[in-house]
Amino acid sequence: MTKQNKFGWALTAVLALCAAGLGQSTSYVGTTSAVENSVYATALPALTSDGAEESVLTIHKRVDEVNVLFIATDRHGKFVRNLNQNDFSFFDDHKPVQSILNFRRETDLPIQMGLLVDVSGSVQSRFAFEKEAATGFLQHIIRPGYDKAFVAGFNKQSKITQDFTDDVAALAAGVQRLSDGGGTALYDAVYKACREKLLSEHSDHPIRKAIVILSDGEDNQSEYSRAQAIEMAQRAEVLIYAISTDDSGLILRGDKVLEDLASATGGRAFFPFKMKDITHSFAAIEDELRSQYAVSYKPSNFDADGRFRSIEITALKKDLQVRARRGYYAPRQ
Repeated sequence: MTKQNKFGWALTAVLALCAAGLGQSTSYVGTTSAVENSVYATALPALTSDGAEESVLTIHKRVDEVNVLFIATDRHGKFVRNLNQNDFSFFDDHKPVQSILNFRRETDLPIQMGLLVDVSGSVQSRFAFEKEAATGFLQHIIRPGYDKAFVAGFNKQSKITQDFTDDVAALAAGVQRLSDGGGTALYDAVYKACREKLLSEHSDHPIRKAIVILSDGEDNQSEYSRAQAIEMAQRAEVLIYAISTDDSGLILRGDKVLEDLASATGGRAFFPFKMKDITHSFAAIEDELRSQYAVSYKPSNFDADGRFRSIEITALKKDLQVRARRGYYAPRQ
């Protein structure tokens, strides 16, 4: 199909949708939930591996709200599940939000998740135990008919061993098919999982989108940068949880990588030293995914300019900490 034909089809589709007054949206690339009730066609930028932008013609609905999932903990790190909207302040792009549209406690949202397992040569010592722990995690957290997950191993390339499914037996088999060896392209694995598997996942109801990484955090093969991997996760609104596979007991360069990936997206990094602690890390992730708050708000002075807008959620009660993604990318008009 030529570019002219593609554009003609897109324009026809937009006119038809506007005439019919439909409020549905189609899949899109490189945007996030943002603003204003209208349907339009535009060429949005998509990052290539070298950081350049290529135009991708898309049609999507702009919705005048931002949706954020976040965690509240006390000074001991325990979840606080009984808070209300008035217990928090909400800032978007460093300004108080214009209005709160919805606030709720979310303990039972559907989960769409990717398990990314580092199978490079640097993780051999605990590989068998990690696969066993990952299998148990998936068996506990995935509810057939409600949640779904995929499994991928990565060294210098990513390979999906089980695509999206709610079949826990198939997911367990996907984990067992992972085999170790080779270099490490962690950033590529995160970028591609978010863009190819989770960015396109849309739902009529709120869902939790997450990636759980088992890796030592070292990267020596990626085409994409850490910043690009984080940006794609933020565009896809994915929480990243990382479990370190390093058992040296030292603070290594990969630790900061895992911390950065997790903190930028509202997730959490774990650094288990003993093998049994890996199981505890998986259990903590499962508990956290069931212990979140959700807020929908209308930002102040919103401009559909495609830039990154920060999100700041602060607990008003003393000694409470909030963890949420750092922000989102506005759509480009």
